[in-house]
Amino acid sequence: MTPTPKKAPAVKKATDAASAPLLDLAADSVHPRAWRDEQRYWRGLTAATAELDPPVAVIGLEALVHNARSMLHRAGGVPIRVASKSIRVRAVQDAVLALPGYAGVLAYTLAEALWLAETVDDVVVGYPSTDRAAIRTLAADEKLASRVTLMIDSAEHLDLVDAVVPPAQRAVIRVALELDAAFTAPGLGRLGVFRSPIHTVEQATALARAVVARPGFALVGMMAYESQIAGVGNRPRGNLVTGFGQGRVIDWMQARSAAELRDRRGAVVAAVRKIAELEFVNGGGTGSLESTGADPSVTEIAAGSGLFGGHLFDTYSRFHPAPAAAFALPVVRKPRPDMATLLGGGWIASGPPAPDRLPEVVWPRGTRMQAREMAGEVQTPLSGRGAAALAVGDRVWLRHTKSGELAEHVNEFQVVSDEQVVAVVPSYRGEGKAFL
Repeated sequence: MTPTPKKAPAVKKATDAASAPLLDLAADSVHPRAWRDEQRYWRGLTAATAELDPPVAVIGLEALVHNARSMLHRAGGVPIRVASKSIRVRAVQDAVLALPGYAGVLAYTLAEALWLAETVDDVVVGYPSTDRAAIRTLAADEKLASRVTLMIDSAEHLDLVDAVVPPAQRAVIRVALELDAAFTAPGLGRLGVFRSPIHTVEQATALARAVVARPGFALVGMMAYESQIAGVGNRPRGNLVTGFGQGRVIDWMQARSAAELRDRRGAVVAAVRKIAELEFVNGGGTGSLESTGADPSVTEIAAGSGLFGGHLFDTYSRFHPAPAAAFALPVVRKPRPDMATLLGGGWIASGPPAPDRLPEVVWPRGTRMQAREMAGEVQTPLSGRGAAALAVGDRVWLRHTKSGELAEHVNEFQVVSDEQVVAVVPSYRGEGKAFL
């Protein structure tokens, strides 16, 4: 007996940023464990998008729901501020913010923050801004100024704002002070990204006093991003002996770093709170939800990469994100019977140049890139038993190393649930935005 084909659901499209969230991540009909059947998952994405010509980017709705719920569980009740750079799809950000436990956005540029603040009432800019045009726009609009918080780590940032628009001619500018969260480990040196020069209680309180003394500014928050914990996987890939040894060193480093930062951040926050009434203390990232959430001085955690689950996060032992975002490329030639060449593929992630910055071929299994070409601008040759079974016109699924960077390569994402496209949502690029 021929099975009755599924009725394709109506496909929703994002047309109005001010409308209700396009995606419902709390719907009872979404089964977050459905992605665990790898073969069904990737074949389902193929079937759902079969009529679309690649490159095509997808978001697996069940996988996204799993990741969103997992992050809330790992945060232990501490609110999560959505890191927009790790998503860059407004429909997804809106859907996540509709879930209890998520609140506010951490933007990556002031121009982006102003755009998001049209519909989001709490946007913190995670990095200092020298965008004079954007500062003028912020300073001229009381509503935007009440919704957007700038990040600072020196009085020079205050000077720049004053030079663009004097205090008497603008709305009060909300600012947050960033604390350096790097850790100096015995024998390893400084670990963590180079961000703020503010490291000690004395440095932080001096800057806090400078802000409070300046007309036209309000110190409302603090931030400290522990990249050496949040952004470093503790189970690096490699052979078992090497990987195990490196993992043990990373475990030791991260435990020591978390303890050091808990004491230092706690002291800094307590001292600054005597100078200004802080609305929030932000910390962490996807990889440090547990340790950051356990710090009593932190009131919220910034995270976003774990929602899409780029393959960089496969190297963490503390959590296992689902591959919620992926992209498919077409096979356009067969240079040998055991090979298949994809069109494009060089969607390389930012960071130190290394193999782990390359996209990962995930379906079909049994394929590998060629050492002398790897992921190319216009072609990516593959070999192996999986490649041998591919024909011209077939598609191959890949995962990006990072999460939000994938959105810079595509105009829209197909949202797939139960082997059907249920929504089409634009990326920032698809909305005509390129902030950085």
